[in-house]
Amino acid sequence: MASPNTAHRILRGHLWLVYGFLYIPILVLMVMSLNEGGMPTAWTGFSLKWYGVLAESPEILSATVNTLIVASISTVIATVLGTMLALGVERRRRSSGLDALLFAPMIIPDIVLAIALLSFFTLLEVTLGLHSIILAHVVFNIAFVCAVVRTRLRNFDQSIVEASQDLGAGDFTTFRRITLPIIFPGVLAGALLAFTLSLDEFIIAFFTAGAGSSSTTLPMRIYSMIRFGVTPEINAMATIVMFVSFTLVFASQRINKGTITGQ
Repeated sequence: MASPNTAHRILRGHLWLVYGFLYIPILVLMVMSLNEGGMPTAWTGFSLKWYGVLAESPEILSATVNTLIVASISTVIATVLGTMLALGVERRRRSSGLDALLFAPMIIPDIVLAIALLSFFTLLEVTLGLHSIILAHVVFNIAFVCAVVRTRLRNFDQSIVEASQDLGAGDFTTFRRITLPIIFPGVLAGALLAFTLSLDEFIIAFFTAGAGSSSTTLPMRIYSMIRFGVTPEINAMATIVMFVSFTLVFASQRINKGTITGQ
């Protein structure tokens, strides 16, 4: 039988192997984005020129603007609707069936949700474009915002609301001055998570986007470029996207940790 120290070393070694499997390819991609030569696998020297190439590409800039528009608008709408949904659900009796219905968009494969949304837009004869991508991302993100806000609401002391109402405050005043400030860290964490998911999402955007570059997002642009091979500018673009995504996810996790601990 292995000693506790041996078991601990085995588990720690396994942990580092998993970290290496996950992050070494990302590290290689980031290093190769600084490669001076045009070969994606042969190091020829340090250079930042590929980041400059990205800044001078009108297609990349247009796709970046589209992505920011979609992510920003869908995040605002999903945050408002998801917060309202969380408030309504937490006031009802707990139901596993209702929870499963709420979490369905989170666990349904993206390809299935994308086909369903495309069929729905086609049925309603809705033209496709940035607006359809925004609506699709709102549907996708509401469940995530609701889940995060509900975590904060479970530690919420309802007696504070009752005290506010006893003192003569109306429902809107109580929400604006009592409820919202208390749950705001959860709302912000949900918004950051929704923005990150919308920023990186490809499949749903690919199915619900219209024809032409006017509705092409950055992940869609990366996909169209990578079909012809991996180039240093693709590595540079992926590095920027990953850095932004990691930053937002880290911020969301830090804020969400505070909501769970009540800090």
